[in-house]
Amino acid sequence: MFTGIIAAVGRITRITPTAGGQRLAIDAGGLDMADVAIGDSIAVNGVCLTAVVKSASGFEADVSAETLRVTTGLAAPAEVNLEKSLRLADRLGGHLVSGHVDGVGEVLRFDALGDNRLLAIRAPKDIARYIARKGSVTVQGVSLTVNAVADADFEINLIPHTIAMTTLRNLLPGSPVNLEVDMIARYAERLGYRP
Repeated sequence: MFTGIIAAVGRITRITPTAGGQRLAIDAGGLDMADVAIGDSIAVNGVCLTAVVKSASGFEADVSAETLRVTTGLAAPAEVNLEKSLRLADRLGGHLVSGHVDGVGEVLRFDALGDNRLLAIRAPKDIARYIARKGSVTVQGVSLTVNAVADADFEINLIPHTIAMTTLRNLLPGSPVNLEVDMIARYAERLGYRP
């Protein structure tokens, strides 16, 4: 479980093919790895991965072919948003994030609004129904608040801190992005709730 509050920007430095997918070597950037153990979960661009090797500068994680098929941004030498898993004593500054990407969206706009940015994204139709105005959504692992929704398109206002501290600063119209919708919306639908 994660919060969507990015702790550091790292970089994928090497990809090695495996029988079931790929092994990623990740330079952890400024992420404090002192308390990370083999088997711990780390969100990489919103994808929950398991550290299988730890080094002085980062970690390695195996990624299945299925995960590679349904996500984006796990290529070398890509910059990646990193977050260690939530501990029970941690603050919940964002929202509850599972690290299980629901789909890949497309950036429609990334316009300057003074010091802020207006980020407009088109979500896949099958997950768009879970995105609500003033609700939470995770984009590339970053917990964000939705400001407007129209069909499968939604808008977010990015503040300067978020732009500076995440890879979202690199987005362009047409960029693919990992999306995870708020888990409460999914469970409410599964339980039969209909507004």
